[in-house]
Amino acid sequence: MADVEQRAAEFRKKVEALKAEVGKVVVGHRAVVEQVVTCLLAGGHALLEGVPGLGKTLLVRTLARCLSLKFSRIQFTPDLMPADILGTNIVMEEAGRRTFQFQQGPIFGNLVLADEVNRATPKTQSALLEAMSEAAVTVAGKRYELGQPFFVLATQNPIEMEGTYPLPEAQLDRFMFKIEVLPSELGDLVTVIDRTTGAAAPEPQPVLSGAEILEMRALAREVPIASHVKEYAARLVLASHPDTAETAPAAKKWLRFGSSPRGAQALVLAGKIMALIKGRYNVSVEDIREAAYPALRHRLIRNFEGEAEGIRADAIVKDLIAAVPDLPRRVEKLLSTE
Repeated sequence: MADVEQRAAEFRKKVEALKAEVGKVVVGHRAVVEQVVTCLLAGGHALLEGVPGLGKTLLVRTLARCLSLKFSRIQFTPDLMPADILGTNIVMEEAGRRTFQFQQGPIFGNLVLADEVNRATPKTQSALLEAMSEAAVTVAGKRYELGQPFFVLATQNPIEMEGTYPLPEAQLDRFMFKIEVLPSELGDLVTVIDRTTGAAAPEPQPVLSGAEILEMRALAREVPIASHVKEYAARLVLASHPDTAETAPAAKKWLRFGSSPRGAQALVLAGKIMALIKGRYNVSVEDIREAAYPALRHRLIRNFEGEAEGIRADAIVKDLIAAVPDLPRRVEKLLSTE
């Protein structure tokens, strides 16, 4: 038990050190930074959404400088092709012989920034699907494994503009979290001005290696979760489906499709990370509730009424949380018979 407590304390210490280094450059956005770190340590991928100029790309670049990992950046544009991401076979001539040699694309990194991912066509966006799901790519019938850890951080602009292509649902489902980046508060904005218009900008230092990240991921998966907390996560996901016995009123009214099983996996994995960050070695219902917004908001597909009324996904998630009791089903049935 003492060994477990020591490992959990070291986990928290490393996370705090990482957030402190990121905070040297990125002002405010504490919830955003914590959610990105949660995805990284859970082995998931993150989609950052916000209007231009809020520091999404800066956050990813700063995180890369704080980690001793290979960093790749892909600037998505309408004319970008899948081969520009995955790589391609090129002809090599040596001693009169011609052979094909695979030239790796930028997807062969540990931390990959997919900048403005919604500016590329669906054909190009789909190049990320296999990499995000299986940490491998297939080119000309040959499969290439990607190095571990492998983490995709994508950014997108929510403002409808010419030349943007909304991500397909199958692509969105590959992201563990969809993180909303909101404008800075007054005090944070003043600090941004001071830091970016002064003589020298602070320099973050590497604090975590790839091996340490993999060790922290393994520890997080060992965190125990009680059966009723696991059941709560599953019922929350089922409540998002408009045609199940667990359906919440908001889902029946506003949704066409609910979350996939990946949503439940994201809730539990994020809950384990959050528990460790908070200094606990067990997952609570509150951890699941906190993870529900970034884990489910992009997995809820609104129906015509929901689109027409402009119902936000976060409002539906809030209603789901309110509708799903945190008591185990057996206890709920027992109370209903009394």
